[in-house]
Amino acid sequence: MSILHLFDMDGTLLRDSTASLELARRLGHLEKVRQYERASAEGEIDSRRFHELCQTLWVDATEADVEAAFAVAPWMLGLREVLADIAARGEFSAVISLSPSFWVERLLAWGAGSVHATEVVLGSVEVDHAKVLTARSKVVIADRLCKELALSEEECVAYGDSRSDVELFSVLPFTVAVNGDPAIERLAKASYQGLDLRVAYALGRGLISQRERTVAHG
Repeated sequence: MSILHLFDMDGTLLRDSTASLELARRLGHLEKVRQYERASAEGEIDSRRFHELCQTLWVDATEADVEAAFAVAPWMLGLREVLADIAARGEFSAVISLSPSFWVERLLAWGAGSVHATEVVLGSVEVDHAKVLTARSKVVIADRLCKELALSEEECVAYGDSRSDVELFSVLPFTVAVNGDPAIERLAKASYQGLDLRVAYALGRGLISQRERTVAHG
C-alpha cells in the first residue's frame, strides 16, 4: 500500500513564519506584510486581496532575493530527510500552500513530489483571481491527487497548523497538527509541538500503521 503525505507550508514546514513574511524581511517590508497577515487572519481581506497587496511589494524583487530569503528561512529540522524517506518508500509527497508559486516551487529541489500554490509571477503586480488558492482548494487538490494516484482517503496523511487546514483536516481521517493552533489541535488525530519535522512525520506513519494493524486483524 502506498501513502500520500500532504503538507501545508506556512507555519508547518516553515516554523512560526510564512513565505510572505520571509520575503518581506529580505526586502524591508516586514511590518506591512504583518499588517496584511493580521487583516487576513481577522477576515478583513481575503486571499485574493492579500496577494494583490503583496505583489506590489515584490515588484522589484529578483530571483536572487527569493533564493536568499528561502535559504535562510526557519524551515523545520529534518525536512529534506522526511521528503527523501517518503520517496525511498515509493510513497508520494505534496505541498499545498496558499503562498506564491515562485517560492513554493523551490521545495521540488528539496525532494517534494509535487507542489501546489497560488500562481503569481515575480515582478508583476497582476493577480489572476482564478489561480489564487484558498482553504477549499486544499480539499479539491487532495481529492484530485488521490484520484490520480488511485489512493483512498485512508491512504493519506495531512500535516498542517492553522485555519487554512481546517477543511482538509475535517475530511481526512489521518491528520497531524504541527505546532497547530487550537482549532487544528481539536481536529487532528495526532499533534506535535517542536522544531523537528521527523517527529511529526513519525506520528503520521504511526496513524497509518495503526490502521494497517486494525485491517490485518479484521
